[in-house]
Amino acid sequence: MELLNSKADLEAADRRFHFHSQTDPAKLETDGPLTIARGQGPYVFDLEGRKYLDAVASLWCASLGFSDRRLAAAGAAALETLPVYHTFNRRSNPYVAELSSLVCDIAPLEGARVFFTDGGSEAVDSMVKMAWFYHMARSEGSRRKIIARHGAFHGSTVMAARISGLPAMHKSFNLPDCNVVHTTRPHFYREGLPGESEAEFVARLSRDLETLIEIEGPETIAAFIAEPVMGAGGVITPPEGYLQAIRAIVKKYGILYLSDEIICGFGRTGNWFGCQTFGVEPDMMSIAKGLSSGYAPIGGVVISGAVFEALSSEATLNGVFSHGFTYSGHPVSAAIAVEAMRIYQEMDLPKVATTLGRRLSLRLPELSDHPMVGNVRACGFLAGVELMGNKARNIPFEPDLKVGARVERASRARGLIVRNLGDCIAICPPYVVTEEEVDTLVGTLAHTLDDVYADIRAQER
Repeated sequence: MELLNSKADLEAADRRFHFHSQTDPAKLETDGPLTIARGQGPYVFDLEGRKYLDAVASLWCASLGFSDRRLAAAGAAALETLPVYHTFNRRSNPYVAELSSLVCDIAPLEGARVFFTDGGSEAVDSMVKMAWFYHMARSEGSRRKIIARHGAFHGSTVMAARISGLPAMHKSFNLPDCNVVHTTRPHFYREGLPGESEAEFVARLSRDLETLIEIEGPETIAAFIAEPVMGAGGVITPPEGYLQAIRAIVKKYGILYLSDEIICGFGRTGNWFGCQTFGVEPDMMSIAKGLSSGYAPIGGVVISGAVFEALSSEATLNGVFSHGFTYSGHPVSAAIAVEAMRIYQEMDLPKVATTLGRRLSLRLPELSDHPMVGNVRACGFLAGVELMGNKARNIPFEPDLKVGARVERASRARGLIVRNLGDCIAICPPYVVTEEEVDTLVGTLAHTLDDVYADIRAQER
């Protein structure tokens, strides 16, 4: 077979044969793909050599940028030593054993254990199955329902997509009910009532959740799942006291608390895990993305000792814990994740994230006066800039204007990659950026907003 070398040939092959994730096929057909050919530090380069500062670390995951030689060397060494093996039926490998120890050493769960998956969606599905298994072990098999939040994103497998509270994840897929119910998202800027304080908002959401539990029946509910900061749902930072209040309610009713740390984990919010930033201790956590700095697919579920004891006892009764994946604890992915964890420890990642986040939080308010910017929010080294058509009255842009998508495209023209979540611009840079590059990021985004605003005003004339 002839190799494809030219840009035109590669793009033609991509259009013809590649069914893209999270993409409008018609848009791909007309505009073609943005093909990223290489990376260096926090920058990526397309096939024509154009350079972009990637302000979302690929998909929230390239914590150490795009050219870390230690991670590449760790993967290469594992490929030469043990390129593949499974972890079923008491099998293991040195890399996954060490990784288990490193993860559990920083996990804020007493008696922590970790179960490895191929990625984040499988980790969320695994948490749900473990919640059901846990309640079966306690002779409470009627606990099947999962409470999630409107606007949340938890993955793309059937269960993870059903838990996600984003309509686009459900449209036309005809997903089964899966015993999932949703409660209000903690988006004070959008969901707060006129004159309502943040404390009153938290109290209202707490009442809503407790009412939902009582209506559904506590004896039917297995778990509540939440990201500490809602990532793909709009970088929504919870009001003070919200997560603690929710944690207390679900604990009161014997409902497991599942913390989705796939984006927030490994330093992103200024602590090793987002639940630590907000002062809650979950029963289980899903992890992925930053675990390997995105250099190899890997995810996992960290479970408390109490949950493990119940799962272990039930599994022994059954003769096996009959759940797992071919690539659970894959030696190459685990080797890369081990090296990432070592680097994180050496650099004191939470401190680095806090320092960079402080610089980002110092500069982002400069965007607040822009006529298109309604709200700016940040937590650690993670931020969202929400765009508004009428910021004085909190009236969004008309969806047909696709303002967020226009900002994303215009930013690329200026050498910056951001991600639009509707009309919220997400910022989640690699930890290897400098403070000066943070300044460049914010300045470039400001110019991009000017570009799009001028274009919108010209349309209105």
